[in-house]
Parts: sequence; C-alpha cells; structure tokens
Amino acid sequence: MSGAVSANEALLRAVRAGRTGEAAGLLDGMTDVERRACLPALKDLRKELRAAPWDAASRKAYPTLHAAGAACHTGAAGTATWLTAADLRWSQASPGVLLHVLGDRERDWLGDVAHRLAERPPLAQVPYELMSGLVRLSGCPVPTTETYVVGWIEQVGSLWQRGDTIFQRLRQDPYTAELVAAVFEIPDVGSRLDWLFGDGPDSWFTALAQLTREGTLDRKATVGACVARLLRGGVPSDCRVFLRLLTALELTRDEERERAADWLALASDAASTVASHAQSVLGSLALDGELTPRQLAEMSGGVLFRTEKKLVRAQLVLLGKALRRDPSSAAELLPAVAQAFGHEDTDVQERALKLVERHLTAASPEVRGEVADAAGELSPGLRVRAVETLGLDEADGVPEPYAELLPPAPEPARVPPAPDSAVELAEEVGALLASGGDVAAFERTLDGLVRHAYRDREALAEALKPVVARRWWVDADSRYTSVDGHFRADPHGLEVVLATLLGQVSTATLRKAVDHGPMADPCVHSALAAAFNARLWEAAHRLRTDPLPFLLATPTWGSGLLEPDELVARLDEYRRLGARPGAADFTQALLRVRREDSAAAEQAAALGTAEGNRLALWLTTDGPSMPRSSRRTSGVRILLELGELDGLPGEFPPAFRRLGRPVGLFEARAYCAHYWDRAERHHWLAVVPRRRELVAARLLRELSSVAVEGTRGDASVLPLLAEAPGEAGEAVHLGVAYGLGARHPEDRLSAVDALLVLAARGQLDAEGLGADLGQLMRRGAVKPLRLAESVRTAATTGAYGTVWEILRVALPVLLADLTTDGAAASARGFGELLAVAAECAERTGARGHMAHLGQAAERRGSSRLVTQARRLRATLDHGVAA
Repeated sequence: MSGAVSANEALLRAVRAGRTGEAAGLLDGMTDVERRACLPALKDLRKELRAAPWDAASRKAYPTLHAAGAACHTGAAGTATWLTAADLRWSQASPGVLLHVLGDRERDWLGDVAHRLAERPPLAQVPYELMSGLVRLSGCPVPTTETYVVGWIEQVGSLWQRGDTIFQRLRQDPYTAELVAAVFEIPDVGSRLDWLFGDGPDSWFTALAQLTREGTLDRKATVGACVARLLRGGVPSDCRVFLRLLTALELTRDEERERAADWLALASDAASTVASHAQSVLGSLALDGELTPRQLAEMSGGVLFRTEKKLVRAQLVLLGKALRRDPSSAAELLPAVAQAFGHEDTDVQERALKLVERHLTAASPEVRGEVADAAGELSPGLRVRAVETLGLDEADGVPEPYAELLPPAPEPARVPPAPDSAVELAEEVGALLASGGDVAAFERTLDGLVRHAYRDREALAEALKPVVARRWWVDADSRYTSVDGHFRADPHGLEVVLATLLGQVSTATLRKAVDHGPMADPCVHSALAAAFNARLWEAAHRLRTDPLPFLLATPTWGSGLLEPDELVARLDEYRRLGARPGAADFTQALLRVRREDSAAAEQAAALGTAEGNRLALWLTTDGPSMPRSSRRTSGVRILLELGELDGLPGEFPPAFRRLGRPVGLFEARAYCAHYWDRAERHHWLAVVPRRRELVAARLLRELSSVAVEGTRGDASVLPLLAEAPGEAGEAVHLGVAYGLGARHPEDRLSAVDALLVLAARGQLDAEGLGADLGQLMRRGAVKPLRLAESVRTAATTGAYGTVWEILRVALPVLLADLTTDGAAASARGFGELLAVAAECAERTGARGHMAHLGQAAERRGSSRLVTQARRLRATLDHGVAA
C-alpha cells in the first residue's frame, strides 16, 4: 500500500510541475488498480486549477494533467470524456504523448475510445492525429463521423511539405473509399469543404475525379451520391461544392441520359446554380433529340415558374430552338410556353407571347384554346395585343374596372389586466425575459409586479426565483462586476424591478437614479430613453421604500393611450388608500391620457387632490404643439431637425422635460448604446402616444442607415410607427422612404407593411413620399433596384393605385437626370422601377403626361430602361386598365 501511495504522490508532483515525460514514465509501470487510485487526486487538482487565475504558474500543469487523467481512467467512456473536457481543451497534451500513455491498452478498448472521440461534435476540437492513431493501434473500422471525416480532409490537405499531391495521398490511404463515401452523408458539410477542397490542378475536385477514372473510387456510386446530395438541397455552400465535384467528374452522354429524371427535378427545385447546370444538360439532350417533347414540356413547367429571370429566359430560348427543330412538337410545347404568361416580369411575358405568335398558326384548335385560357394571365397591355394578334375572343381583352385592394386598417387592442396569481405573473416575466414583448405585454407585467409586491412581496419573490435563476446578477461576483453600477447606468427594462425584489440592488443606487436620472448622454434618443427609464427606476425604488398599490400610467390600449375615466378611477383609488403617486408614473399617465374630455375633467377636479386638479387642468387645456421641423442634408442623407416642444409644464420631472428639447443634426450623428440596442425602441412610441413624429425624427438616422449603410433590423420599427396614433408627417414618411430602399429584404418588407398600413388608414401622403424617394434616389441614398423590389411587393398585394401615385412623382426626378446627363448616376435598376410603374399604370388605367418620359423612350437600343419607358409611355398615351 505504501508503494501505491508513494507512486500516487510522485505522479501528482510530476503533474503539478508539468513534467510530462516523468509522468508518462510513472504511468508505464502502473497497474489498472494503481491508476484508479491516482484518479481522485488528479480530479481534485483539476478542480483547483479550474478556479486558479489564467496567468497562474500552475497552468503549466494542464498538459500533463490531461495525459495523466486519460491514462488513469480505465473505462473507455471516462477516458473519452476526460480527453474532450472543455476546461482541458486549450492546454492539452500532444497526440503523441496521449498515444504513448494509452497505447498499452487492449485493442478493443482503444477502438472504443477512438469511436467515442470521433462521435464528439466538431466544437470539441478532438485532434485527428489522436483519433487516427487510436484507429491504427486498434485496427478497428474507421469512423465515418463528421469530426473524423473533416479532420481527415484537413490532414490530407495540410501535408504539402511531403512534396506529393492530394491525388497521390488519397490513392495511398487505405480508407479513402469509405471516408469519401461518408462525405456525402454529413449534413451542411459544404461550408467546411468549400475552402478545404481548394482550387487548381491539385484540388480535391481534380483528385477525386482522377480516382473515379482509374477505379479507386466506384464511379457510378460517386456520381449517384453527388446527384443525390444536390437533390437533397441544403445551404448554398453544399450545392456549390457538390456541383463543382459533379462537373469535375465530366459525365458522359450516356450517364447524363440515364439521369434525365434527376435533371428534371433539379431544374425545377434546386438552387439557381444547380438548376442552371441541369437546364444546360437537359437542353443539350433535347436539341440532340434525346429528350421527348413531353419531357421538355414537363421541364418547362418547373423552370418557367422560377423567379430567376436568367433561367426563365434561357428556357424560352430552348423552347424556341426545339420548336424550330421540330414544328410538330407545338402541341406539347406551346401550352408550356404559355405558362410564362403569368410570370411577374413583363419582358418574360412578351418573349413568351412572341414565341406563341410565331408558332401558333399550325396549332390545333385544342392547343389554341389552352393558349387562350393562359392569355388571361398576361399584363393588360399584352393581353390586348394577344387578342389582336392571336385572333382570340375580344371579350378576353375587355378590362374589368380597377379596384384598389388594401389590407384592413389595424384595430387598437386593449391591454389586458395583470395576472391574478404570482405564479402566473412569474411565467409571463419569464416569457418577456426570454423573447421580449410588445407594449401591452410589458406594461401589464410591470403593473403586475407592482401590484403583487404591494400585496405579498415575499410570495412574489419566491415565485420569481426560478424564472431569474440564470440572470447574471443573481449570483454575480463583486470582484469582477458591480450589479449596482449596472443598474445605475440603465434599468434594463423589467430587470431593475426584478433585481430589487430579490435584494440585488441597493436602495442608495435606486435613490440616485430617481434623483439624478440617467448618466450624461447627449444622443438623440436620450430624451425618450430617459422618460421610459425614469418610471422603471421609480417603480423599483418605491418597492423598497413606499410600495405603490398599482401603476397609474398603465395604458388602456396597446398603442400607449390611456382613457381619462380609467385614470380618474385610479386616482380615486389612490385617494382611498392614502397612497402617494409616483412623480414619474403620474407624469407618464398625463402624457398618455386622451385629452379633450370635459366630463372626466370634472370628475378629476371633484377628487379634491393635487393630482386630480392637475389632471383636470391637463384635460381642459391644449397639449404641447408639434415642434417646428426643418430639413438638413448629411452626405447623401436627408434628415430632420426639430425645434423646441412648447407646452410641457414646468412641474414635470427633469427626465420628462427633456422631451421638449430641440433635436439637432449633431445629436443625430452621435452613436450611442441605443444605436446598437433596439430592445426598447418599440416602447418609446408609448411614452408620447399621438406624437409619433417625435419618435420618428429621433430614429431617422438609424432608419436611413438601412439604405445608406446596409444595416439590418432598424426598419422593424416602421410598422409600429404606421400603426401608432397621431399625425404621420415628414419624419414618418422619410423613414418609410429609407426603409423601401433598405439593403436587406426583411427591412424592405417592414417598410412595405408600414406603407400599406398608412394607405389603409388614409394617412399616406403618396405625393410627398414620391418626392422624398425621387430626391433620395438622385442623391444615391436609395437605390432604384431595391426600391423596385419593395414597390413591386406592395403592388402585388393589390395596391397598384397607391404605388402608381408614388412612382408618378418619384420617376420624373430620375428621368430629368437621364435626359440632362445622358446617363443617370443611379440608372442601375431604373428599368425595373419603370417596369413596376408601367404595370401599375396598365392595371389602374392611368393616363396623362410624365415629364421627361418621352426622351427616355426615344433613346436608342433595347435596354430594360428603354423598353419599359416605351411601355409606360404607350400606356399613359392609350390608357389600358385591368
């Protein structure tokens, strides 16, 4: 026993000193019983090192500890777990050392460890040299997991020092066939292989193609696996890698013909690059007579419904060639061509119509009937042409009266009362902390916390403990961070109230926040944030010093509006309970209450309290007038400056008086914490309900960034601005204009939603928005191509008339530049914008003159811009309505 103890102590000393060689020598002479006896001490040392500072000298013990702990485990599962532990990952022993200390075990045991390591996720960063060494020592079947296969690929590609090629290394590796086959089964592997496979003559693609040609890899199986992977779809990198490999394999015509069904499926549903390849293969087969007209028609049915114009146009070219090669195929192919009549791009519709016109003369009556049925999908102008040139029934070309179709205007929703039980309230708190919530959810939860803390604070705190257990401030180490400092800088929504309930914030910190407000912050958002935060700090402070029975400012409606009779009833209940209203809470209630209610004013005055008298005066006087606004330019941007907001009472707390300060261009240029954190922006509209212009003006720089700088997510506030009560003025419309030109599709969709809501509520100034868009496109802040995608989306919902009114004003600005300079600086995408305008004009029956359109239509050539300018001019001259 003494010998075991001394060996144990010697091993522990060697591990602490980081003497790996000495530790390995001691382990070589130990039995399994002796190794297991050493394990508790090694585990204790690991716990000790885990708590030590990163720069401690004891860190040098980690590699030795890693090797010794793996060797002292006698079970394969324990060894694998020790080897891949997160705290040992960054200072682990080398694979050579690990193979030395583990190499004397049984072969089956080594194979078990190898497979357990290979099954770990890639984030475990298990060295490939260790796994492959264990496979070699054990003679076990090679693992085919993602961790092992990717490690193998990295290893093969990194041996450039040997002077041979990837092809030679793969041919010499006995496991190449098994591991290559495994590559096709690993999900989303393309993102890792995209750069590992490389380019050029010594790339993996070239090597694998050579291996299939010489028979090292089964060619039929490799081609089949490649095609199957493409059929499966997936992330773009997957499609890119496996398509490159398929191309490198250089399929023969027989191989392509055998997989005709696969090419048909890929052409219809695969990613654009894969579909293009499948289309080229099928086109070649079709023109060589190896694809039947029925198969070509089936292919066209899938491709012509795709959104990629390049694929659709290529398919129409292919159909034209096939019809010229074999006119008898018209019975099968012309109905397929007519499917393009419903394409969103009128250029595609026109190409399809020309193709039908060229080949319909020899078609049977049945085929002509099918084409006639499809002609109803054409744009109005082309539909009239189809009636004339195809000899169809003139009734098919008679337009129906146009009717604008807008979504229903959103109805205001009441804020439900706070939950009755503390447990139910805690569940709602958990949901808010996890994923956020709207104004209604936030306000009812905040009110619920105040109400339940007033009734039984201990029961509420007990119910909240499981919900907030993972918040960092629950058990924060004061040596590294200050909870008080965190909540003094910002209340962080409900968290300051929760932390106060659980005793994590000092009363002195809350008192400072209430007395002095936020830290100095001159940014353009600070006024709204200060007012929102003041009420949260006050609620938390009153929980500790003088609990409120409930909140006065909880809104009646999700927009933030508060009905005056509800506020009067709450003040009456405060009077009955002898409760003292919070200054910030009462001020917020005044800003939220709906005014001009004389009956409620009389009831408020009858309460006989100071707050009742203030409410009565507030309800019977005019509110603050909208501040003067002026436009300013900043680079390519157009921004707004606001003057001072008059009419805010002097008795308002300082945080709320800041709402009246002017908004200058310099403030709007300052980046701040609110620029990056968008979590509370949607609550700012409820701070000043019916004053959305104040909020929009303060958010205008962020809204402009989605178009100018390509930021993501800032336009998500636009639908809320559109739904909010109050005037929709310059700031709101400028924000929508920037959103319509946003870089990212989700931001453009938010702007389209806002546009449609404003139109449905009768609050859209289409002419003003069009003028803003024209100037922003001229300055380069909004790109025509992005705007075209946005307004096309809005139009296809049924708002063709609304979109036309906007473009009718916006387009002449760019057309004037085009006429003056010969080529507008922002001409890219201008043709697409003209196409949307022409579609809207055709459907609405618009007529009249558009400045500078004639000069654009008379330009030479057949570019998208010129053809769509001619189409729009013809529509405005002749008036075609859907």
